Amino acid sequence: MLERTIGIVLHQVKYNDESVIVNIYTLQHGNVGFLVKMPKQKRSNVKTLLLRPLNILELDFDFRPNQALQRISDMKLHIPYESLPYDPVKSTEALFLAEFLYYVLRHEMENAPLFQYLCNSLQWLDRSQKGLSNYHLVFLLRLTRFLGFWPNIQDYDKGKVFDMREAAMVGSLPMHNQYLNAEDSAFLPFLLRMDYASMHLFRFSRQQRAKVLDTLIDYYRVHIPEFPEMKSLDVLRTVFS
Repeated sequence: MLERTIGIVLHQVKYNDESVIVNIYTLQHGNVGFLVKMPKQKRSNVKTLLLRPLNILELDFDFRPNQALQRISDMKLHIPYESLPYDPVKSTEALFLAEFLYYVLRHEMENAPLFQYLCNSLQWLDRSQKGLSNYHLVFLLRLTRFLGFWPNIQDYDKGKVFDMREAAMVGSLPMHNQYLNAEDSAFLPFLLRMDYASMHLFRFSRQQRAKVLDTLIDYYRVHIPEFPEMKSLDVLRTVFS
């Protein structure tokens, strides 16, 4: 059935000399794989520009639930970016987020609040002027709410530790090693107060920011099966060191 939806480009890989497979997180169907035929003159090709990672597209396609790869009949930019593809700092954030979301959303189904969060966050990044060093930390933290493992810190008291498997504070050490020590657990309520509007007020050293990011990725690995090593992580650390 011919459908029209909005989607966020996550990843593409070469299929053969004429086509690529593109993963797009769509509003109506979640993560969908598309087989897209690409003309030979790729540098000047409109499709190449449209399929840049994190572009927000409007798609027309014939959706066939039993088919592994769908085919796009028409596509265009739904929300054009003003600075995201051209600003070196923002494009570094985008490189990391595209790879991260590709792994995190591989099996994610339709989720309208999640989709809206992604669109709003990307537009915020595009419009922002400065103070972006903590953006990826806020993005990853807030994303957990839509994926079902937002940290529950309501029962926090001094001395409690955060159990990453249970996504909650506990009064005694778990029988596994996937938890934060008491010092890091005490820091978590402070960290969760950070949002896009206030993140420029939170000052971290290079080591602190790197530790928070590593902890967040470890937390995702507890809840997202088969989460691999990220190629873009070193680039991100270099830019925001």
